[in-house]
Amino acid sequence: MTEEAEGGRIFFSSTGRTLAEEDEICLLTVGVDIGSSTSHLVFSRIVLERLDARYVVSERETFYQSDILLTPYSAGEDIDADALGAFIARQYADAKVDPDEIDTGALILTGVAVRRRNARKIGELFAKQAGKLVAVSAGDSLESVLAAYGSGTVARSIRDQAAVMNVDVGGGTAKIAVCADGKVIDVTAADIGARLVVVDAAGRIERVEEAGRRFGAELGINLAPGAVLDPDHARALAARMADRLFEAMDGGVPKAAGTDLLRLPPLSRRGAVDRLSFSGGVAEYIYGGDAKSYGDLGLLLAAEIRARVERRGLQLARPDARIRATVIGASQYTMQVSGSTIFVAPLETLPLRNVPVIAPDLPLDRDVIDSAAVAASVKAALRRLDLADGESPVAVFVPWRGSAMFGRLDSFCRGIAAGLADVIARGHPVVLAGDGDVGGLIGIHLREETKLANPIVSIDGLELKEFDYIDIGAILESSGAVPVVIKSLIFPGSAAPGPGWGDPRAVAAVSP
Repeated sequence: MTEEAEGGRIFFSSTGRTLAEEDEICLLTVGVDIGSSTSHLVFSRIVLERLDARYVVSERETFYQSDILLTPYSAGEDIDADALGAFIARQYADAKVDPDEIDTGALILTGVAVRRRNARKIGELFAKQAGKLVAVSAGDSLESVLAAYGSGTVARSIRDQAAVMNVDVGGGTAKIAVCADGKVIDVTAADIGARLVVVDAAGRIERVEEAGRRFGAELGINLAPGAVLDPDHARALAARMADRLFEAMDGGVPKAAGTDLLRLPPLSRRGAVDRLSFSGGVAEYIYGGDAKSYGDLGLLLAAEIRARVERRGLQLARPDARIRATVIGASQYTMQVSGSTIFVAPLETLPLRNVPVIAPDLPLDRDVIDSAAVAASVKAALRRLDLADGESPVAVFVPWRGSAMFGRLDSFCRGIAAGLADVIARGHPVVLAGDGDVGGLIGIHLREETKLANPIVSIDGLELKEFDYIDIGAILESSGAVPVVIKSLIFPGSAAPGPGWGDPRAVAAVSP
């Protein structure tokens, strides 16, 4: 940082701009949702205004919502990436948006789509086509949070001063979020959805997901591809799914054929909620927005859900968005700007993509920082996440505490360098992401005092945790900010994700 001779304004190491010139930032963003049943996009313009050291969304205009595409499948159970690519290209053309105009956004593979063998190929295809920094993201908890925001449930919890539950029922999964005081306080997800069983125009079964097979086995229904699905059997499947959904909403652990349906731990919150809302494709039927069948159980499942809501006497709230709730949440919730300083050297280091985050237990609450303890903590975190070989760059989350005097900075930086020795030896950039306002100071100290020759990216104003992955985009020419997308649970290795659910703070941010 340097101080201007006249006026005493502070310039930042990344650009020649000043805070006085960045009170407002306008971004063009895209949200893309590729689900097991449908795919769609939304384009928005977002204006962010500076509030102290952080930026908040002051205006948001959604100027184009795409058609809803029934997600195409090729041979077997693979999603047809080529057909999806053609669809997204048409939507960009119809929206009159060139991919190069996009500042940032999010691509979310949702539900069972993330389990497809070619999910990574699809993600890379759309990340390239959908413009700058459209990230591959697939966590069940993140999708639950996005649906809660996109449906308006989070805002409703503030407006009505009430506990509100949003249930996002899609093709392959149902995501449940409990909101209170403007926060998502609990989430879970289950293998329950309208397109666990798909039939053709003649009623013959075309595709069955594993959870659909389990429901069929429990009811003694033959769900072999090519067999005709009896209407009574279809109603029985929908009724059983609705029963299991409400069991999950009650905090239970629903099963089908003896196998757990939950994809996340059960809801821990106990007690009744004041309002209930639904989003996702099935919500179009629940609220009467659609009455057309798409060869699945959507109409029947919606009727069973509605009947149970009425029998229980629950207060049904109308969401702001239904089938588009998740993707609207992506466009809205990923747009935050925070922090006050960054250090990037050289600038060509960016963009970086899919950088795993480690969150070591750093000893930063003491007056004197022990560099050996910092190094040991970093190495332990690397081992814990099987990253100790230094094969890939990592982002170290730094929850800075205390002063940023020279001695503390020096001990910290030397500890970081020692802890990341194997990463540094392989020539990878040193990436630090903190929650305070010391990103620029740490980066400058690593370069000037520690004499670290590797590329350095040091940003702040973020909240990260282990099992997050971040994309850091190139500096935006209009503001000197860098867009950061935070993702969780990308491409799980099995059909049933582990028990840990992501932090609701898994969002995208932009750090100046």
